[in-house]
Amino acid sequence: MKRRSLLLAPTLFAPTLALAQGAAWRPNRAVTMIVPYAAGGGTDIVGREFAQLLSQKLGQPVVVENRGGAGGNIGTTQAVRARADGYTFLYAVSSNIVINPHVYRTEAAQDPARALVPVGILANYQYILVANPRFPATNLQELIALARQKPGEITFSHSGNGGNNHLAGKLLARMAGIELSDVAYRGTAPALMDAVNGTVQFNISSPPPAIPLVREGQLRAIAVTGARRSPAFPDVPTVAEQGLAGYAVTGWHGLFYPPGTPEAPIAALRALAGEIAAMPAFHEKLGRDGLEPLATPVGAEAFAAQVRDEHAFWARTIPELGIRVE
Repeated sequence: MKRRSLLLAPTLFAPTLALAQGAAWRPNRAVTMIVPYAAGGGTDIVGREFAQLLSQKLGQPVVVENRGGAGGNIGTTQAVRARADGYTFLYAVSSNIVINPHVYRTEAAQDPARALVPVGILANYQYILVANPRFPATNLQELIALARQKPGEITFSHSGNGGNNHLAGKLLARMAGIELSDVAYRGTAPALMDAVNGTVQFNISSPPPAIPLVREGQLRAIAVTGARRSPAFPDVPTVAEQGLAGYAVTGWHGLFYPPGTPEAPIAALRALAGEIAAMPAFHEKLGRDGLEPLATPVGAEAFAAQVRDEHAFWARTIPELGIRVE
């Protein structure tokens, strides 16, 4: 799925101080930001908010290009192959970079964790398990009990095979000793809609698109997947609190450039991303969307090390869950 939209930068917005004071690189035309999911999903929602702020700081339009499918692998691969001129970058979530290489058959040269250039991390997040209100289970223990009574008959939806939310469901099933069925969709929004209409019993979603549906009563929140409760859902207990000690599945939003991109645009985007990540207005947007702002900035080397460590962790864990996409 491909959708392009233009976020117009205000023509009277002054360049940021960092760029105005002699930065070596500034774009002189529109910049493209690849979002590897369909429009309307959690990554797209937050990515567009970031793009709006970035376009203001750059003084140039930012074109959001949605390339959904294969759990984000299609858009991520496009970013790996993109022209390395500083005018195209990837707005990614952690699963695109550290999980997909172990799920899809990826050539070593196109492994995004090794090929792409880490620019910066913007926010952390966890997932939320939401059920159709007519589903009889109102908490995780009831869901597990029902799944034991009906092995394989309880189905959850997710935004693509091998994504964090897919792994979250598989890990839950393994730790609880139950059999769940799952259905992959080309994005979070359609996966959530089939939970709303009852085609599936529950969904494991990133917070932004799930929050309004929970608040409107179209879905019931059952659990969150982090080690601590989500600030967006303080009354919703974690999976670990509901009996599966040690369970935690979280992620992050980050920026990456294609391999071979010159240092000047990397440094420019890194500086502006750091400014945006520290903005109270951006923190407010993240909180509204159920994401967690960074408590402290993450430096370039620390982010690169985090990517390497998570990539190695999932290389060990994914074979144990038996997930592979041909």
